[in-house]
Amino acid sequence: MTDSRAYPTRPFLAASVAVFRNGKVLLASRGRPPFVNVYTLPGGLVEIGETLEAAALRELLEETGVSARLLGIAGHSDVIVRDDAGKVKTHFLVVSFAAQWISGEGEPGEELPVMQWVRPEETAALQLTPNLAPILARGFALANSAA
Repeated sequence: MTDSRAYPTRPFLAASVAVFRNGKVLLASRGRPPFVNVYTLPGGLVEIGETLEAAALRELLEETGVSARLLGIAGHSDVIVRDDAGKVKTHFLVVSFAAQWISGEGEPGEELPVMQWVRPEETAALQLTPNLAPILARGFALANSAA
């Protein structure tokens, strides 16, 4: 039996990727709840038998058409959404990687309908998913040290 993402009995493990190219990071707006139209990093659930790193790169390619080389972990975020009664509606633990761009431009799709390459100073003007700002800051630092 598969655990439902809505009102789960356990947290779900996910991986996301902050891809850096020429001083910019690829951000995408979400097309599905939670946080519709809010900017985030491409990513998704880790599958059984898949490493965290492999999941991050697979999800990045599937959702954006972008290939990248992972540089390291930029941080993590507990995404816990509660309903009006206080019951946990969704719970994801997202581990976010920083990565150096290899190829692809970032092709929008159903899950991530809007994508853009953004400079660090431009992120403050965007509505970001919770806890994303410090992850981006660490990601920019990792990308700059790798350059």
